[in-house]
Amino acid sequence: MSWDPFSPDIEPLLRRARVARCEMLPEGSNYTFLLALEDKERGEGRAVYKPRDGEAPLMDFPPGTLYQRECAAYVLSKALGWPSIPPTVVRDGPYGVGSVQLYIDADPESHYFVFRKRRQPELRRIALFDALANNADRKGGHCLEGRDGRVWCIDHGLTFHAVYKLRTVVWDFCDEPVPPEMLADLRALRPRLAPPDSLAGALAELLAPEELRALQRRLDLLLEKGVYPSPGPERHYPWPLV
Repeated sequence: MSWDPFSPDIEPLLRRARVARCEMLPEGSNYTFLLALEDKERGEGRAVYKPRDGEAPLMDFPPGTLYQRECAAYVLSKALGWPSIPPTVVRDGPYGVGSVQLYIDADPESHYFVFRKRRQPELRRIALFDALANNADRKGGHCLEGRDGRVWCIDHGLTFHAVYKLRTVVWDFCDEPVPPEMLADLRALRPRLAPPDSLAGALAELLAPEELRALQRRLDLLLEKGVYPSPGPERHYPWPLV
């Protein structure tokens, strides 16, 4: 049984469900686990658990913060209405506090490099979101084609740094105008990034003050220019690409 990612109670469900099983996933530099969750009312579901204590130290990101960035990306995408990021919460798990993200059933062979030509509308939203969230690690395999027909984005631990670090494989739209409806969404988001809005409060619990200010500056720049960014002189692709 799979849980509906659009259910209004999906976030409380992810927080309260009992962990029935915890199995390590072999890929990635950080410890990642697949959880089988059980709830008396909703039955069994699955989620991906990334504990804080399983994060590998990085030179350029503060230690023990990647799980919070995973959740912050979901919170921001939910406020915008795009792109599709699986519901993600912070909670205690078998190895301590971490991010718990609803597992999405997807075709393991279908990723950005497979569907890039036929999923352009979704990729436009992903590219703009990554510029806003300052995603330093958008690999092709982080874009999944779900069995439900949607394109889902995962792995947002390297986001929201205060210093510009955009590294992505999705450079399809460089210098193209941002679609008007997406610019309207960005304009509507701007006042919500400041108190007393609940979005600002939620992000403040997950990100440092300087990271929130940098997010506001990136948003202002995107609104001012109205175009997709182009790669800069620094490294602008993640590795590996998939």
